[in-house]
Parts: sequence; C-alpha cells; structure tokens
Amino acid sequence: MTEPNETTGVQAVLFALQIMEHVAVQPEAIGVTTLAEYFGTNKSRIYRHLKTLAKQGYVVQDEASERYRIGARLIALGNAIGDSVDIVREARIVMKKVRNKLNHSVVLSMLDQGGLRVVAVESGNSPIEITVKPGSLLNYHSSSQGKIALAHGTPALLAKVKKAGLTAYTPKTITKPEDLDRELARIRKQGWAVGANESVTGLNALAVPIFGADGSLVASIAVVDSVQFIAEKPAAVQIDTMVEAGQSISESIGFKPRRAMHSFG
Repeated sequence: MTEPNETTGVQAVLFALQIMEHVAVQPEAIGVTTLAEYFGTNKSRIYRHLKTLAKQGYVVQDEASERYRIGARLIALGNAIGDSVDIVREARIVMKKVRNKLNHSVVLSMLDQGGLRVVAVESGNSPIEITVKPGSLLNYHSSSQGKIALAHGTPALLAKVKKAGLTAYTPKTITKPEDLDRELARIRKQGWAVGANESVTGLNALAVPIFGADGSLVASIAVVDSVQFIAEKPAAVQIDTMVEAGQSISESIGFKPRRAMHSFG
C-alpha cells in the first residue's frame, strides 16, 4: 500500500483514522510491525499514532501480546451509529428483558483506559429515570462495574489501580487497598458486585461479569437506580436476574462454562 502523505495536520488525522479503521476490521489484535508493513511506513510512525489513539480510548494495547485492538470508546461510537458490534447486539436482547423484569435502567460497560466505558444503555420504566450516559467512564474502585473488572481482571490491572491511589468520591468509597482486596474476594465468590453510595451518594448499581470465548472478562452488565430500589444487599430476584443475564450474554458470544448455565427467558 502506498504510504499516506503526512505533511499537514489534516493528513496526519486522516492517517490515524486509516490505522484505526484497519485495526477495527481485524479478526484479532494486530502488531506495530504488521501495520507498518501494510501501510508501507516505519514502525515509529505507526507507534506514535497508536499511542495517541490509545490515549483517547479508540484502541487498546493487549498487555500480554502488546498488539492492538479496538477500544471501548470506538465501540461506543459505533453503537451510536448502529448495533454492529456482536457483544452489543447480543447484549441488547438480554438488556431489554432485564429492564422489563426489574424496571431499572440497564447498562453495558467495557474495559477502557482508566475504567469501564458505558457502551449501551436501556432506560428504566420508572417515571423518574436514573441512568448513566453512553460514553461515560466509570472508575474502577468506586463503581460496581469497575470492581467487577478488578475482581476478574489481571493482577497487573489491580496493581496499577492501587498505585494510582484510591480516590474518595463519597464517605462510602473504598480508599484502603486491604479493604478493596476483601471486597474483590467477596465479589469473586458471590459472582456480583454493588457500589451503594460509593461514586454518588444515593445511587447504587448491581453488576455482573460477561466473559468471552477465551474465558477472559470482556464487559459488565448492571442495573442502576437509587438505593431505595437497589439496596446494598439487593433482593434475591435482582441478583438472580442479573447473574442469569450475565451468563446468557457470555454464552451467546462463545463462553463455555464448566457447569451448565440457565438460559435467560
């Protein structure tokens, strides 16, 4: 492929978009060398653009392979145009059922730089709507979705979050690493997480994990409402509904659990 000209700012932006589009259509994460060969340019030039795209959340670098794939921000953008991303399309079906059963707003979030990026929302049925805007970035340690990511993510991610410091957003926010460790152990054991009054006083969310075909965490689905309707210890019907929803979406995108899952009807 002929190397794009990059003598102006506009041309630089166009080249970054070309890189982003090429990464987006790849079936697997792609490396800097392969991209440089495809575009007929040097690796440092490709790397410079990838770092900019990664900083903005449009691509994500895999920690193990150091290759790049699309990020949650690009997925959120694509979702705003149309449900072209498999996980969002599959999740939407279940999200509507959860909303109709529990009446709360339902939120789908994916891993992004610095937290969980909201990529899809089904608004609740209540007259007073409490929800989260698509594109919002949820903190790791102070949100139920973020704690799901820490509980099922890599040790490197947890270490990075602790090193950055656990900021207090309310008096209920977890700010001590040892308290966070205990919370994450509890989440792994019970299979769900809450964040009552931890990000915003008066709000709570009940979140569960979504796993991909390789068994790794790819997203989180949650219901969001006031603490009046989602208590710190949610009702059994809320927990059971969400656990089954997470299992159903995971199964639909290729996750094969060791034990049989219930289908979400």
